This record gives sequence, structure tokens and C-alpha cells, in this order.
Amino acid sequence: MGACARRGVSLCFCTQSGRFLARSVGNANGNVLLRRTQYRVADDTSVSCRIARNMIYGKVYQARWSIERTMRDHGLRVDAEKLQNAASALQNALPLIQGTEELDRLRGLEGEAAAVYFSVLDEMILHEKDVFFFRGRNRRPPLDNVNAMLSFTYALLSNDCAAALEAVGLDAYVGFLHRDRPGRASLALDLMEELRPCLADRFVITLINNRMVKAGDFQEAESGAVILTDAGRRKLIQAWQERKRDAITHPYLKEKMPWGLVPYVQALLLARYLRDDLDGYAPFLWK
Repeated sequence: MGACARRGVSLCFCTQSGRFLARSVGNANGNVLLRRTQYRVADDTSVSCRIARNMIYGKVYQARWSIERTMRDHGLRVDAEKLQNAASALQNALPLIQGTEELDRLRGLEGEAAAVYFSVLDEMILHEKDVFFFRGRNRRPPLDNVNAMLSFTYALLSNDCAAALEAVGLDAYVGFLHRDRPGRASLALDLMEELRPCLADRFVITLINNRMVKAGDFQEAESGAVILTDAGRRKLIQAWQERKRDAITHPYLKEKMPWGLVPYVQALLLARYLRDDLDGYAPFLWK
């Protein structure tokens, strides 16, 4: 742990179900002026809404992209009409998100869009539907294999986002969309919103459709919670690290980079906006 702290490597401790427990980090980076600006903006609901709506715009944009990719790649194996209706609903939500000036209204639009997206997530699962199915999001605890994978992957992504924010000098615990709550990294949750569909959800779907996970990688606790086995967690973490090494071209910067660097780049863009180096926060709009 000491070696990781000296090298700026963040360590995340989670329960078997993927629930966050603690994080070990080294010295905080950045300067106090950036964090003071962050705190002032967090107290200004108007500016906070401008940042948060760009993040949610990115999330809904990615959700629509994921649905459309499934239709493009597997049009003959899915309910194309159902997916198209969902994609159209998400497309219609984008201008509403872009035009809102109130955080509570934005949260409502995000919730509606998430319900549309999750209503068709099961259509994207193509193999072993008796083992891997999605009937809705459940957590704390997850009650099926897909939700167990989603919860664990979200914990990994949240840690990556928190580490990225700390690396650029921001306070991961003071967000713009998620309200302050003791012990909750609210800004990390904000940042990961736009990355959930294209990075976390697509990762889980790919593992299932490529038959990289199986029924034996899960176990059911006496409480009814479904958790990954030790071997299942190792398999998922290894695949996650490999996924983060895959190269992409960042849609805003037009530069090649590994997926694993995307949270850091988005955190850097947020810091630059707070420093007035950019006119607005540029969400990650993957195509």
C-alpha cells in the first residue's frame, strides 16, 4: 500500500457484491484555488446545472449509441422495433436535457431516460438467457447475475473516476449533480454517469455475449444476494484491465488514447472549465 501511495496509485476496497468500502490514495494534487472554485460552483445551482446537464447529455447520448450499435450488429437477433422505439425516446430526451435550467428537473429527465434504456438492456444480451437476463436494475444487494456484474463494474469505474479527479486536483466528494452525502464521492458519481453505457454496461454485455463468464462464476448468498465468486471477480477485474488498454480516438480531443485514460481526460476537461480555460464542460460523446 505504501508503494502504491508513493506512486500515486489509488487502491479501492469493495465488498464481494462490489459495494465500495474504502479507498487508499497518496497526497492530494492540485492547488487550493481550483478546489475553492469547485466549492463555489457546487453552491451555485445555475452553474452546477450547466455542468451536470452536459454530463447527463453524454450519458443519454451513449445509451442511445449502445442501443443503435446492437441494432446495427445484431439486427436479425433482437426486437429491432423495441430497440428503435427506445433509441427514438432517448433522442427526443436530448434537447430537453440540453434546455433544462433546474437540477431537480434534470434528475427527473435522467431517471426517465435510464428507465427507457434499462427496459431494453435485456435485448442486448444474446446468449444463455436462462443464466444472464435483465429484468430491471437492483442493487444492495444485486439479485441476479447481470446486476451483480453491473454493480461490481460500477464500483471499479467509480474508483477510476475518483482517482482521476484527485489526480487533476479536484475534490471527488463535492459534486454538481449528486448531492453531498458523508462518505460518498459525489463528483466521481457525476463523472461516471456519461461513461456508464459505453464503458461499464457495454463491457458487461461483451463479457456475456463473448461467453467469457459462466454460471459457475456466481453464487447466491443466504440473503438472496447474488455475488461473483473469487474466480469470477478475478476474471472480471482482469478483463476490465484489458479493456482499459484498448485504444480509441477521443471524440473531443481527436487524439488516440487507451480507454483507461478517458476518466482522467474528462476530469482534466472539467478542471479546465472550472479554471475558465474552456467555455463549457465537454462530455464524452462516443461514436
